[in-house]
Amino acid sequence: MNGPTPPGADRTHSRPNPRHADCARRWVPSPFIAGAAALHAGAAAALIAQPATWPWAVGSVAASHLALTAAGLWPRSALLGPNWTRLPAASAASVTSVPGADRRLALTIDDGPDPEITPRVLDLLDEYGAHATFFCIGERARQHPKWIEAIVARGHAVENHSQRHRHTFSVSGPGALRREIEAAQRTLTDISGTRPRFFRAPAGLRNPFLEPVLCALGLQLASWTRRGFDTRERDPQIVTRRLLTGLAPRDILLLHDANSARDALGQPVVLAVLPQVLRAAAEAHYHWITLRAALDAAPVTPVGHGGNAAPFGKIRP
Repeated sequence: MNGPTPPGADRTHSRPNPRHADCARRWVPSPFIAGAAALHAGAAAALIAQPATWPWAVGSVAASHLALTAAGLWPRSALLGPNWTRLPAASAASVTSVPGADRRLALTIDDGPDPEITPRVLDLLDEYGAHATFFCIGERARQHPKWIEAIVARGHAVENHSQRHRHTFSVSGPGALRREIEAAQRTLTDISGTRPRFFRAPAGLRNPFLEPVLCALGLQLASWTRRGFDTRERDPQIVTRRLLTGLAPRDILLLHDANSARDALGQPVVLAVLPQVLRAAAEAHYHWITLRAALDAAPVTPVGHGGNAAPFGKIRP
């Protein structure tokens, strides 16, 4: 584990990499999307050639829409496009030159900043010398800009979690998605001084229009490997077990600094869970890394959803 980063020293951005320039990416439809498009075209062609086949045509199109919807409701799915559910493997040079490159974890913290909880989360991260990725909501950032500045000053990364975190995000069209994400890009860039490079959908839910928008804005979708459901589970021990049982190198963990559930004493669950997670990771000699640092350490073409790593084993709080 690394020691605490001095105030104002942003180690997250200390390794610029021209391979991952912040620019638009070319959108390439996933095989799942391409297959759905081909099915639609085939159904239309069949309907024109043989109108009597309309029940088959309508049924097949309806089935494809159901499949596309199901893929969007599965946060860890890569069916609709590249999606980080684990950290990509580090390049050979990184493994050789960076101690602990093969023992990396990513802690992601969503929905903030929160003026009550975010400062306490930052203090806990400092205590353990850990770095995290904060997926922040644009409107909250405008309300509490000093905590965005504090996140960056303490060596963490600020990424895009939409401007308003609306529950209707996953049923929005491409224009609405772009406006929502672009507004958050402007907001978070203005306050943090650094352009977000990752996006996480509200509740992880999305639709086929999202990936082309992210490509146009130069953003990479990221979800998680494991989550504790700390926005609704009030028992910190249950949340902690969900995060630590079977923890493996390159896992991405999800917690929340806003919208955290409260325990029996009325305290935010995240504040009881986070020290246990950080302590267990330190004892297992894991190294916390931000997503953007992992992107810079990846091979030239980052893997969309990580890959497989042998589990370290069962770690208990």
